[in-house]
Amino acid sequence: EGRQDLQGNRLETQIWIKPDAKKTDVDFSEILNAIHEIAKDVNIFFDELEGVNSPSKDDDSLLHHGNLTSTSDDASRLEVVGEEVPDKNKANGLYFRDGKCRIDYILVYRKSNPQTEKREVFERNIRAEGLQMEKESSLTNSDIIFVKLHAPWEVLGKYAELMNVRMPFRRKIYYLHRRYKFMNRIEKQISRFRGWLPRKPMKLDKETLPDLEENDCYTAPFSQQRIHHFIIHNKDTFFNNATRSRIVHHILQRVKYEEGKNKIGLNRLLSNGSYEAAFPLHEGSYRSKNSIKTHGAENHRHLLYECWASWGVWYKYQPLDLVRRYFGEKIGLYFAWLGWYTGMLFPAAFIGLFVFLYGVTTLNHCQVSKEVCQATDIIMCPICDKYCPFMRLSDSCVYAKVTHLFDNGATVFFAVFMAVWATVFLEFWKRRRAVIAYDWDLIDWEEEEEEIRPQFEAKYSKKERMNPISGKPEPYQAFADKCSRLIVSASGIFFMICVVIAAVFGIVIYRVVTVSTFAAFKWALIRNNSQVATTGTAVCINFCIIMLLNVLYEKVALFLTNLEQPRTESEWENSFTLKMFLFQFVNLNSSTFYIAFFLGRFTGHPGAYLRLINRWRLEECHPSGCLIDLCMQMGIIMVLKQTWNNFMELGYPLIQNWWTRRKLRQEYGTQRKTRFPQWEKDYNLQPMNAYGLFDEYLEMILQFGFTTIFVAAFPLAPLLALLNNIIEIRLDAYKFVTQWRRPLASRAKDIGIWYGILEGIGILSVITNAFVIAVTSDFIPRLVYAYKYGPCAGQGEAGQKCMVGYVNASLSVFLVSDFENRSEPTSNGSEFSGSPLKYCRYRDYRDPPHSPVPYGYTLQFWHVLAARLAFIIVFEHLVFCIKHLISYLIPDLPKDLRDRMRREKYLIQEMMYEAELERLQKERKERKKNGKSYHNEWP
Repeated sequence: EGRQDLQGNRLETQIWIKPDAKKTDVDFSEILNAIHEIAKDVNIFFDELEGVNSPSKDDDSLLHHGNLTSTSDDASRLEVVGEEVPDKNKANGLYFRDGKCRIDYILVYRKSNPQTEKREVFERNIRAEGLQMEKESSLTNSDIIFVKLHAPWEVLGKYAELMNVRMPFRRKIYYLHRRYKFMNRIEKQISRFRGWLPRKPMKLDKETLPDLEENDCYTAPFSQQRIHHFIIHNKDTFFNNATRSRIVHHILQRVKYEEGKNKIGLNRLLSNGSYEAAFPLHEGSYRSKNSIKTHGAENHRHLLYECWASWGVWYKYQPLDLVRRYFGEKIGLYFAWLGWYTGMLFPAAFIGLFVFLYGVTTLNHCQVSKEVCQATDIIMCPICDKYCPFMRLSDSCVYAKVTHLFDNGATVFFAVFMAVWATVFLEFWKRRRAVIAYDWDLIDWEEEEEEIRPQFEAKYSKKERMNPISGKPEPYQAFADKCSRLIVSASGIFFMICVVIAAVFGIVIYRVVTVSTFAAFKWALIRNNSQVATTGTAVCINFCIIMLLNVLYEKVALFLTNLEQPRTESEWENSFTLKMFLFQFVNLNSSTFYIAFFLGRFTGHPGAYLRLINRWRLEECHPSGCLIDLCMQMGIIMVLKQTWNNFMELGYPLIQNWWTRRKLRQEYGTQRKTRFPQWEKDYNLQPMNAYGLFDEYLEMILQFGFTTIFVAAFPLAPLLALLNNIIEIRLDAYKFVTQWRRPLASRAKDIGIWYGILEGIGILSVITNAFVIAVTSDFIPRLVYAYKYGPCAGQGEAGQKCMVGYVNASLSVFLVSDFENRSEPTSNGSEFSGSPLKYCRYRDYRDPPHSPVPYGYTLQFWHVLAARLAFIIVFEHLVFCIKHLISYLIPDLPKDLRDRMRREKYLIQEMMYEAELERLQKERKERKKNGKSYHNEWP
């Protein structure tokens, strides 16, 4: 049948074969080829009369509720008599009505949507590209229409060649290096010793995992001319489902839906609401009545659930090759990085736990904590105005012991270790990424030239210039316009950082005011622990502010990024990522920086306190130091943040999916649920985040910052991170396999901009840990006392016996009568000795009140200050030198991998040559058999 428009142009050509035809004079393959050629020549014209001449594909007459209604192209309408349709394929909801054409992609729209004409044109052009199509209305809502797409072999081969999809063509030949007899003997002894040991429990059972053929084969870009070189057992399974979906998505992104050079692509139709959703299908159910050990996996989704997303395999290695095959390289690289990061946390967590246990074992031998606990005769000055009482130094005995658990002789070693660990982690990740890139054929892969964002085109469509790569005109943003937008965006970032600082300032005021309130509280427990109660409540309030500001920051970052008008999606993603990281990092760590480096540093001294707005006295550190406040801040924030993130990642989708299933059960009953086709089940799942893997990466990067930046103050941070990540891997896996729609498989060579952020955090961690040790902890004052002022002064020793008298030397004397009127305590301290106190002590290095310069800095203060500055300089230079040395000594590419790549390149060339030679020889023999011979043939 042929149809023409009013101008006589052909719109459609259809060939029909009667179902009852028993014999035809035309070869069936010739008909298919003819149809394929006709589909190539179909021209779609965009005029006003087209809607009148062509029937609407959204018409209700084409659809029947709950039945498969075919609107496929000509090739899909052909039916061969005598072939039985596989009932199993029809029942599982992964195939077309014929049970042979696998569904590669799903589009969803509503009939009530007014964008009908755009969809009609788009779908006709889809069929013109050779894709097959079927439609079906939803079982739960007749207004929802599912468009099922299938790519036949010819289309897959054509676009696989255009996209340079690498496919297997020859099995790998493994070879061993020549080794000496001595090394062979050693290896035999090691293997014999391993035979006595139990099998590695962390490795997955090889019998459970399928044979991933592409990992054992050499691959090359697919070529239809050299198709005989590739290993093709079955054309239906040669391209796996993820590759098929990626090819179909590539086609949909380049199909026009309206006249005009920019009216093209599925993304624009999704953004303007023509289609409601677009996704590839999951490969069936992730659960099975039969055990995977006895009956095997029903599909790759089921296999991933049992071997990866199940809680029972939390201690197993991840099946990264299977993750990559199902979800694509980009998601596979994220889980590879997360697994590598978690594995590298084991030594850091072990050393941190060792430092903590070292503090526990040496607690009874610590001279400083002994002196604090025994100092019943030392009376400390009040830590706040009026309501705070005088207190014995021995009352802070518990806090002194807790401080020793984190601030002991092993803390400096641990800080150096973590700085080196961060560098080793990043350098070895480069090597690991190189191995993964080789195994997954990403070494020579280059990203295609990205499409320009529709928003950029709409804004700058009037100004064009020639693209230096493609030679085509494209929208152009003037340099002055770009600079002005960047300046406005930078100003917005600066303003939001000021908002964070204002929030921290509010927390500081809260702490200052609350200390006095808690000191006058009626409950003795809170009154006696007013400073701890203040710190604990301030941290909790700070966490709430952090979570509220995160919502605001996301909207501001989105607005500023759109204001910049990035040209491509990757530029937009990088700009948005950088802004969100800056906002979240400053928001999460600003209070921690305040406690670490400012709390108690600028308070003045009794009788001359520094005040905010000349009203509120600045908060002081606890008599045992400020490190206990920093530990509480990090511990509470880290635990609460990770708990909240895990709930939002898994709990929120679980609740939403449960609510959807509950509504379906109420409407259709429990028995109807199992009969839903796969596309209906997947549509009811939650879509992947709009920003892709951004939230997953951001959570781990912020955790990496907590683990490294202030690790000298909280050595248990790596252990908490390790425990969280073991849960995080399975949570993310469960979420991807069961709670989310299947994301489009996309390729990537690395983790992108996040690697640069990790390097920046590694550099910052060296500086912050140097300041934490030098400024926040008492490591430097103790060292100065031991070598200069203690009993061992001048002897070159610094043991516990050299710390005798340190507590008394670190406290200054204050005359109680010198108190200001507004800070004078209500009690006179007569409860300690029966008479009013004349003197009290405070933490500082100042002269006594009766010296020539009352309350002036002592010589010991300047010695401690000079030692602190010297330690910061020496520590930073030493650690940076070690980091750069490690970076230089560890090559980015393992030597054996480099040799394998060179040998593979050589073998591929040889194999291609041999295959071509074999083909030419076969052709020569065939010509000789047919009596055709030519002179001077090669070879």
